[in-house]
Order: sequence, then C-alpha cells, then structure tokens
Amino acid sequence: MKRLYCICALFIAATSTFAQTADEIIQKHITAIGGAENWRKIKSLKENCVRSSRGVEIPITITTVQGRGCRTESTINGMTSFFIYTDKAAWRYNPREGDKAQPMTSDVVAQSQDILDIQGPLIDYKEKGNKIIYLGTDDVEGTECHKLKVVLPSGKEKTVYIDAANFYLVRIVTKTKANGREQMNSATYGDYQTLPEGIVFPMSQDGGGSLTIKSLEINKPVDDNLFNPIIKK
Repeated sequence: MKRLYCICALFIAATSTFAQTADEIIQKHITAIGGAENWRKIKSLKENCVRSSRGVEIPITITTVQGRGCRTESTINGMTSFFIYTDKAAWRYNPREGDKAQPMTSDVVAQSQDILDIQGPLIDYKEKGNKIIYLGTDDVEGTECHKLKVVLPSGKEKTVYIDAANFYLVRIVTKTKANGREQMNSATYGDYQTLPEGIVFPMSQDGGGSLTIKSLEINKPVDDNLFNPIIKK
C-alpha cells in the first residue's frame, strides 16, 4: 500500500509539473504575440491573400467575425468558389458543380468551430474548454520547439509547436474526424509582423501550398449577409 501511495504521489507531482510547464509556455507565447488583452479586442479580421501552388497564384480572401462566421473565397479563371462556416451551419460552393451552395454535414460544422476563433486555441484556453498536454520539445526543420497537444471540445486535436527561443507559433498539425474519416493537416507559420493594434501576426503560411497575406483589415464592419450561402446572379 505504501509503495502504491508513493507511485500515485509521483504521478500527481509529474502531472502538476507538466501542467505548470504548459501554462508557462502558453503565457510566454501569448506575451510574445502581443498579449491576451490586445487579441481579445480583435472582433473581425479580413485577410487578403495569395496562394501559390504549382506555379499558379490564386487570390484568396478570408473574412472572420469572432464566434459568428468565417467565409473563404478563392478565384480561379474568373470563377469564385467559397466556404462558409458559422456557429450553426456550413456550406461549400464551386461554380463548376452547379448554381447552389451545398450544405456540409453536422460533423463538419462541429469540427470547424475553431475556425471562428480569431484568437486561436491557446488564449483563454480553459474558458474555451480546451485541454492542453505538454509533450516536451521537438525539432521542426532545425528549430527547437515546445510541443503541446490541444484537444478541443469537438474532439479535434491539434499538435502545436512553439519556438523555444522567441515563443512564436511555428507549426500546427491538426487531426479531425468527420463523416467517418480521419484527416491530418499541417500548417507552418512565418514572417511575423507587429500590427498597429499591438498584436503580432504571421503573414505567411505553408501547408498545401504557400499562402502570403498581402493586407489585413481589422475590426472593420462585416455585413451578416456575407455568411449567407445564397448565390447572387
């Protein structure tokens, strides 16, 4: 019994140490990117981007309103496709597939709620119901990173890599389960810039092609109709 008690005590102590280490890393990360208060002030974000893939540049616009909706538009050969996500539904539209937006399943809606979170999964993570596990350090293309496992209320899992030197986000590997299928996606972030709003934002992303943010519009009014899937003729 005494031996069992000692083992349990050691386990509890180790768990507490890892939790404390995770919180310390998260706090340093949040401080590095401008602080939680500045990020909480960001209510809407419009990213005007260009994705480069196989020598082709595709203009993309991503408009997000915190907790309400996100619309991603891309234009190829004069035809515009979009994805819309809200807190209740999601749709996809490709003009090559017809003249109506197609609703996505409830699984997809549940797994996509983090898309509506401009702040990301680490700021106020406890209040959001996210669970964090510290996994030690790992090398990401020559950069030593702290490795955190984030489990969202939806069950979606993210492995977050944070630079051990400057505490910027380096990479996120996301595992989702929807429609009976499991999918892994990876995105690597860089070209961090300090914005007038006091936040530090990555202007480049690499994952399924290189994405470069050309400009940002922050806290501009966004018409709710932007998240309406009706196609205008």
